[in-house]
This record gives sequence, structure tokens and C-alpha cells, in this order.
Amino acid sequence: MAKTIMIVDDSASIRQVVGMAIKAAGYDLIEASDGKDALSKLTGQKIHLIVSDINMPNMDGITFVKEVKQMANYKFTPIIMLTTETDNTKKQAARDAGAKAWVNKPFQPPVLLNAIAKLVLP
Repeated sequence: MAKTIMIVDDSASIRQVVGMAIKAAGYDLIEASDGKDALSKLTGQKIHLIVSDINMPNMDGITFVKEVKQMANYKFTPIIMLTTETDNTKKQAARDAGAKAWVNKPFQPPVLLNAIAKLVLP
């Protein structure tokens, strides 16, 4: 059974590129356009990993991570931040919120897939 990954990004093109790489690697995919949309899609099903942007409308990525970590079904779900943000205070805020890894945009799919593989156990 394929592992499920959620991608949270307000950019449809980023969701498409990440989605293609994730699906090609054999994962199932759930897409969300921002933190609020993503929370509405976390309905108790098993999510093996979340990839989230930081700068999004409605609910930013750091707030989203904090909300996810309060949910019993998802508090141990690893989260990778995929963002153009390079500010170390944002990186620390993401880590403090519970993010496990950071990948900068623009990104190379093998770099993202390598980070995913390290966090999604077989």
C-alpha cells in the first residue's frame, strides 16, 4: 500500500511539480491550497508526511504546523517546509513549531524526494 503525502502550497504550479515528483516516486497525494484548506482535509486518515510552504494566504505554514501538532492523529506526522524563505528566524520558528526539515525553492525533485525518503519509514 502506497504511503500518503500531503502538499500544502498556494501555488498551483508548485503543487503540480511536487505532485508529479511524489506520484512518480510511488506515493499517494493529497493537495491543499493553504493551511486552512489542509486542516479541513485532515480527517483522520493516515498521512505519512506533509510538505508545506510558509508564506500562504488564510493560514501560513508555521501556524499550520502548530495546528497539526495539536491534532492527536497527526502530532507525530513529519513535516517538511518547502519555501523561498531563507530567514533563520523563520527556520527556527518552523523547527520550534515541529517541522523536521527545510527545502528551499526553487528545488530539485531528487532533493525533495531524498528528504521525504529519510522521514517516511518503510
